[in-house]
Amino acid sequence: MQSVRTNRHISKILIYVLLILGVVIWMIPFITSIMTSFRSNDEIMTYGFLSLPKTLKFDSFVAAWQRGNLKQYLPNSFIITVPSLVLTLFLSTLSAFALAKYKFKGRNVILGIFVGGMMLPFQILLLPVFRLTEAFGIYDSYWALIGIHTAFQLGFCTFVLRNYMVTIPDSVSEAARIDGCNDFTIYSKIIMPLVIPAMAAVATLEFTWIFNDYIWALILLRSEKLMPVTAGLAKLQGQYVMDWTVITAGALLAAIPTIIIFVALQRYFIQGLTMGSNK
Repeated sequence: MQSVRTNRHISKILIYVLLILGVVIWMIPFITSIMTSFRSNDEIMTYGFLSLPKTLKFDSFVAAWQRGNLKQYLPNSFIITVPSLVLTLFLSTLSAFALAKYKFKGRNVILGIFVGGMMLPFQILLLPVFRLTEAFGIYDSYWALIGIHTAFQLGFCTFVLRNYMVTIPDSVSEAARIDGCNDFTIYSKIIMPLVIPAMAAVATLEFTWIFNDYIWALILLRSEKLMPVTAGLAKLQGQYVMDWTVITAGALLAAIPTIIIFVALQRYFIQGLTMGSNK
């Protein structure tokens, strides 16, 4: 018995050591970025990226805000991200509710299409989507990015929310229907409150993915006044000289909204990842 306890104790220690090591390795780029943003380029060239800053300088953050024009690019990112997120969640909850609670022919085929769309590399669709936005007359507009983000994220959200809604007993919907509730009332008043943790988890991921998107903004936008923060930060790269301090400072400023969203929804995010498996 004593040997079993000893082995369990050693196993726990090894697990904690591996977890701490993984966190340290994962944090190295983030810590390096923070140290770089508080130094000058001369100091980086002299002492390297991993050295501690000799003095804390905030000039890089001011330069990133002014030269990088973040005061314009950050609002653009929210103008693109928030409508995309709202549309994605609304449409995906409707499709997930239909696929989870209605039995009809072709239901598995539709689900397979959603799953197949998740596995489709978006790089092969850059040119077709570009031509499609031109044909619809929405190229170089917010609607081009809002539409493509909504379409591409719809499959993942539907898949996750459908799997969560399947765990809700059908007796709940049947009891509501006996009481006179119609389908939309069941969806909005009964099912939706039960899937809030899953929606919060999906919303956290989707906000991060859409807010940090770069390639679609590069393909579907031409006007600088419409650029999101990711595309705007790319303009800080010089042709011959890289001002690493300003670039990293701008990247840290751009990361603040996603960090705030994650911290605000962290409790729901963890519940959404675990509750579905416990039902």
